[in-house]
Amino acid sequence: MFRLVLAGVLMFCSLIAMAATDEVRFETRDGIAVLGDLYRSADGRAAPIILLFHQAGGDAQGEYAEIASRLVDSGYNVLAIDQRSGGDRFGGINRTLQALGGEKFGYCDVYPDLEAALEFVRADGFDGPLAVWGSSYSAALVFQLGAKKSEEISAILAFSPASGAPLANCDAQQFIDDLSAPVLALRPRKEFEIDSVRQQMNRFEESGIRTYVSDPGVHGSSMLVDERVGAPTEETWTVVLEFLRESLGD
Repeated sequence: MFRLVLAGVLMFCSLIAMAATDEVRFETRDGIAVLGDLYRSADGRAAPIILLFHQAGGDAQGEYAEIASRLVDSGYNVLAIDQRSGGDRFGGINRTLQALGGEKFGYCDVYPDLEAALEFVRADGFDGPLAVWGSSYSAALVFQLGAKKSEEISAILAFSPASGAPLANCDAQQFIDDLSAPVLALRPRKEFEIDSVRQQMNRFEESGIRTYVSDPGVHGSSMLVDERVGAPTEETWTVVLEFLRESLGD
């Protein structure tokens, strides 16, 4: 009898979790159909909302399912999208890219996807404070979004923001002086072996951007996932959640 009751409770909880997450679809201004997952807070559309953007070779569900769940439990609405540049690095499927039939896009070409995600949640009635969150190449693009949509963005989180030739026209440092929202830039300790990373983080600090070194840690948003780091990530989570509370409110 106990097992039957427990099974019923687990099934009920599973259905609640499924009901709180919706697959969404919207179009960018250049006509690309973007798919993603909308995780709804129990506090409704007025609760703060966080837009999650994945890294190269990634997808929304593969990189962010666990992270999004933690953010929703902390009181946030969350939208995680499949950008037009990605793949199956984390074992998921990039639905946007799949529908495009293998068409190739550069990292800077992805910017309209981020802008469309912001426009989508606002049009759908999510009117709480908004944070944008990038991983690797998208961590560079959120600087551009923050500069161009400064009136709508309350916080920017950048996990291992990429730089170099593929981002020559959209590098994060081009937009620093036009930001008004607070920024948290995070890197794993091992990435500081790269000269360009040290230079970038120094530039951030000189500009008043808050920085954090995750040790141990791995590239991008994965520094928040114990299994990928191979060690507890609670210290990094504490920094992230405190920054969100300070920037978006309780």
